[in-house]
Amino acid sequence: MIILALDSATKSASVALLDDGEVLLEILVNLNRHHGETLLPAVETLFRMAGRSPEETGLIALTTGPGSFTGLRIGASVVKGLAMTRGIPVAGVSTLAALAANGGPRRGLVCPMLDARKEEVYTGLFRVDDRGEVTEIGKERVTAVEPFLREIGGEVLFIGDGAVRYEALIRSVFTGTALLCPPSGHLVRASSVGLLGLKKFHQSDILNTLTFTPRYLRLSEAEKRIAMEKAEGSPDE
Repeated sequence: MIILALDSATKSASVALLDDGEVLLEILVNLNRHHGETLLPAVETLFRMAGRSPEETGLIALTTGPGSFTGLRIGASVVKGLAMTRGIPVAGVSTLAALAANGGPRRGLVCPMLDARKEEVYTGLFRVDDRGEVTEIGKERVTAVEPFLREIGGEVLFIGDGAVRYEALIRSVFTGTALLCPPSGHLVRASSVGLLGLKKFHQSDILNTLTFTPRYLRLSEAEKRIAMEKAEGSPDE
């Protein structure tokens, strides 16, 4: 089965084409350009270079969050357009799980971190076994960095742009034991999204193409304003 995988949850974007568990081709764009300009052209280039047709696609996998509000919306829109016109099933993959896969098999925990601004990160804890299986430990969250770091211990590998931004803090909390992924490992890879999405497909964990929405983990500024306005306008009990 041909799988189209996409990620647009962070500043970088990537697309990949897989034949079941084999990665055929992957394109990663890290040019700090708007995903609306790069995502669809990358998909078109992907099929052209692979000598494949979009009609051959049996599954689309994408990151559904957490991440950039705008990037996630663009990814969801592109996928819905592709999937609904051709009746292709869609598998949603956690951005953090896809990032954790970069850590490879290891005994300790993998901690992906995405910069959420406001001195916060989107994060969670995962294990990656020798078969590449990614297992979530605990619940993904958006949180202040230092309190979260002081909750965890042991051997932990930190990955992602949040880990890069807060490297000094990580090293101060994990004195002499902090492990950070090499620079190339801090970017989400669509190939990992495809492999994780294939597993979900085999588990019949498929999104409703018409109604699915990204997982933001926190409200947008507009949603916060609406919630505050409703709260201010509600009568006292």
